[in-house]
Amino acid sequence: MTYIPRLKQEYKDKVVSALTEEFGYKNVMQVPKLQKIVISRGVGAAVADKKLIDHALDEMTKISGQKAVATMSKKDVASFKLRKGMPIGAKVTLRGEQMYEFLDRLVTSALPRVRDFNGIKANGFDGRGNYNLGITEQIIFPEINIDKVNKISGMDITFVTSAQTDKEAKSLLTNLGLPFKKN
Repeated sequence: MTYIPRLKQEYKDKVVSALTEEFGYKNVMQVPKLQKIVISRGVGAAVADKKLIDHALDEMTKISGQKAVATMSKKDVASFKLRKGMPIGAKVTLRGEQMYEFLDRLVTSALPRVRDFNGIKANGFDGRGNYNLGITEQIIFPEINIDKVNKISGMDITFVTSAQTDKEAKSLLTNLGLPFKKN
């Protein structure tokens, strides 16, 4: 028997029926699903210190469970002392089993560790069913050892769904466990 992540099983068992009931889908294939999660982080200070990119890549790899890649600058900016092709960030794209595992860890262990947490803001939708979430400190993830962190920095997490509207996407993410603030 193969391992199925908890949230993936919950999506199949509960979320599909809940969304079908809420929006009246005629076919199971119409129900929106989470396609990928992209975790990205800009490291602007990497222009001066190249080791910061290595630390960022290492932390992103630990957090996501998948190897992170460096993002390169696309053009020269003289005022920032930036050359085309210099590494200035890190990103990871999660799909399938690892995506559900990361979402489960984010909801159950990382977000509750945020100080004074009342839920995530519901205004991060882009109009096409995708949601962006900004995290201010990487130390909320249990995989990060706080003693080995050289600089506290944040990251952006993008949830890409197959939903057509923001209302469908919010309902999908709420059913998957993301704690949105009550208006």
